[in-house]
Amino acid sequence: MAVSLKEVTLIVSVVIACYWNSLFCGFVFDDVSAILDNKDLHPSTPLKNLFHNDFWGTPMSEERSHKSYRPLTVLTFRLNYLYSELKPVSYHLLNLIFHAVVSVVFLKVCKLFLDSRSSIIASLMFAVHPIHTEAVTGVVGRAELLSSIFFLTAFLSYTKSKGPNNTIVWTPIALTVVLVAIATLCKEQGVTVVGICCVYEVFIAQGYTLPLLYTTAMQILRGKGSIPFSLLQILLKLIVLMFSTLLLVVIRVQVIQSQLPVFTRFDNPAAVSPTPTRQLTFNYLLPVNAWLLFNPSELCCDWTMGTIPLIESFLDIRNLATFVFFCFLGSLLIFSVRYPGNSSKTVLMALCLMALPFIPASNLFFPVGFVVAERVLYVPSMGFCILVAHGWRKLSKRNVLKKLSWVCLSIVVITHALKTLHRNWDWESEYTLFMSALKVNKNNAKLWNNVGHALENEKNFERALKYFLQATHVQPDDIGAHMNVGRTYKNLNRTKEAEESYMIAKSLMPQIIPGKKYAARIAPNHLNVYINLANLIRVNESRLEEADQLYRQAISMRPDFKQAYISRGELLLKMNKPLKAKESYLRALDLDRSNADLWYNLAIVNIELKESTEALRNFDRALKMNPNHKLALFNSALLMQESGEAKVRPEAKKRLLNYVSQEPHDANGYFNLGMLAMDDKKSSEAEMWMKKAIKLQAGFRSALFNLALLYSQSSKELMALPVLEELLRYYPDHIKGLILKGDILMNQKRDIVGAKECFEKIVEMDPNNVQGKHNLCVVYFEEGDLIKAEKCLLETLDLAPHEEYIHRHLNIVRVKISSAGGGERLYLPPAGTTRVEGSKKTPFENLDEIKSEHKSTETVQNDNNKSPSQLNTQSEENTEKENKKTTKEISDIEKKRVAALKRLEEIERILNGE
Repeated sequence: MAVSLKEVTLIVSVVIACYWNSLFCGFVFDDVSAILDNKDLHPSTPLKNLFHNDFWGTPMSEERSHKSYRPLTVLTFRLNYLYSELKPVSYHLLNLIFHAVVSVVFLKVCKLFLDSRSSIIASLMFAVHPIHTEAVTGVVGRAELLSSIFFLTAFLSYTKSKGPNNTIVWTPIALTVVLVAIATLCKEQGVTVVGICCVYEVFIAQGYTLPLLYTTAMQILRGKGSIPFSLLQILLKLIVLMFSTLLLVVIRVQVIQSQLPVFTRFDNPAAVSPTPTRQLTFNYLLPVNAWLLFNPSELCCDWTMGTIPLIESFLDIRNLATFVFFCFLGSLLIFSVRYPGNSSKTVLMALCLMALPFIPASNLFFPVGFVVAERVLYVPSMGFCILVAHGWRKLSKRNVLKKLSWVCLSIVVITHALKTLHRNWDWESEYTLFMSALKVNKNNAKLWNNVGHALENEKNFERALKYFLQATHVQPDDIGAHMNVGRTYKNLNRTKEAEESYMIAKSLMPQIIPGKKYAARIAPNHLNVYINLANLIRVNESRLEEADQLYRQAISMRPDFKQAYISRGELLLKMNKPLKAKESYLRALDLDRSNADLWYNLAIVNIELKESTEALRNFDRALKMNPNHKLALFNSALLMQESGEAKVRPEAKKRLLNYVSQEPHDANGYFNLGMLAMDDKKSSEAEMWMKKAIKLQAGFRSALFNLALLYSQSSKELMALPVLEELLRYYPDHIKGLILKGDILMNQKRDIVGAKECFEKIVEMDPNNVQGKHNLCVVYFEEGDLIKAEKCLLETLDLAPHEEYIHRHLNIVRVKISSAGGGERLYLPPAGTTRVEGSKKTPFENLDEIKSEHKSTETVQNDNNKSPSQLNTQSEENTEKENKKTTKEISDIEKKRVAALKRLEEIERILNGE
């Protein structure tokens, strides 16, 4: 039967009414790994990576991979990212839409087995069931939603494979195979629809019952009859379906490279338990899941660890629940396959929808990384809703129970809808989610840890510590909990307690068993205890070797432990062993050549080794992997600028502009854009960038000085004075600023007193400063104190005996002294009082060019509070670094020197009375 527009409108409206508030939720729990930390979502990542990596962005070839292969689901995340990057609204909206689509398609499936009214009831119950909040409101639940769409459409397609006179229509079967493949690429359980198609073909399409099948089989075996035509058709269809399924399974096994994911006893305690504990516990989990469908009053986002205690004895009372569940399920199954009729067919298909899609998550055939997961009940709940709707129809046909059945149905639908609406708010943030889980279960250390993580992300370390400590009390052997305690102590600067906690975690690590692969017995992230402990103790310079030993120990346990190589590379740089650091980074690159941070770190090592060309090449590789890698953009631009090559300046500018677009409040980016503009002689542009840097960072020393210098070089000396005043207010001992200020006061304002104060302060701070000393001598000359000027110049000459301009100035002073009359020492009036046509500046300071202050980048060891995946290169103190002079710069200096000498000759003619 077709689905009417009114029915679609009703179902969609109900879905919107139940899930509208999910749009206000953020990324929580597994969303962080699947969305926020997953580089496969970024446009810079090649699309082919989606088919090489797992759901979380980890290469399938790596042992730490969860082997969950869902490339089509990740593709939809990538489309979300293209539309809104990491704004969660669009992700939640698409999930809501997919849930509405599933609900409508499910309605069409229901109409194959139920009447119209019962089908709507089943679909409404499915739309509002609270168990679905994890699949719909949790973004990672999209795998369930997408897989379900193709799961149901594949089944609907298969139902059309029976033609007139029981002929086979192959087009729907071919389409079914394609849709099964797509469903499987969304989530692995999609392949189970093949089993449902097989059951449908035998018991629904062909109308067989188990007794009839048994009778037919016995007749064939006894030779009393031939194989019926309908049975031959069944076999042919089933062969096609099973062959295609086998092909999908083979491909899937090839994708995971025949390796099962590595889980620990903390993820699934029963999986590593002995017989019969393992079997008893796993079988008990089936009624637990069924109870969640029947009574979703207490929902929890995480059921791992100690949530459900192990059943270690046949005398455990919980075994009774298992027995009752299997008896009830068995009776329904016997009824559905033994008796003909629509009722038995409906029950059979409901049981198939409940059981078959749940098999991959049941732990019965292979272990999974969880005990109970509400989102895996998304498809099984369809069978449950069909059973409930079918039962309601049976009750409503009885006059005595008709009104009661409607009342009960209304109560269930309304309460479920309200519960769903309320449950959505739990997923608003990680804190609200895990606090709601703790109300249900306080025996799960992971929940205590996750509340701690949520508080830690808010920098509330004191409260976070309480939850982490509680996690260690709930599960004393939880390595991760002790690591969390250690990290929090470190954030609180309680290093002694932090080290003690890390040592406890380290002591809980499994011991190496000869001949047994270590990595297979422990969660890869637990090995981070060595990294964290080493990062903690390497702050102490006397313990660097001890830290290195920890890194090497981690590498010996897992030779493919990329993070250990990265962290060791940082340490080796700190130990002034750049060559070994380079080896460590190259080893990490052998494991992951697509990691932009690794190429960046290697470039930093190249800089340490004075390998500028190689450093720039590795910066470029980092930017190829991640065009928006901020540190690579910034430092490669600096490297280009410091090369002095004009041809690379446009690219350097482009990279700095990209950097400031990402870091609009970082003054260093604007300052270096200003330096580039100064190099290109673009004064107005340089002025704009410098002013922006100063506006963002008051007292930015290098920006203030270079802006003043820019004004001075652009014949705007008077505009430089207020800038220099601001510079000297923050840095009163800035010698170059004092020299430039004295120069401007002397030459532009004729303020000899002010200039004298500047130069005297320089000489007081640095008596051996030739430039300051010489300029003070010129001040004495301007004051007319020739004797003092001569003495001053002689002292300056002792400091720089080879400077020609000092010799020349000394000769001028001596000539003036001797020409004052019979060797009599006379004081000259200030030069400013002598009117000379066309006279210019007093020739001092310009004789020795003031060098521009340039930025410098420091390679800073990684802050342990941050991810140790990259080195942090900053300009925190804006330390000055003078660029090496190019040939052009030397030529400019020489021109200035010649001009200054010409002015000396002019002054000399004035003094000689020419």
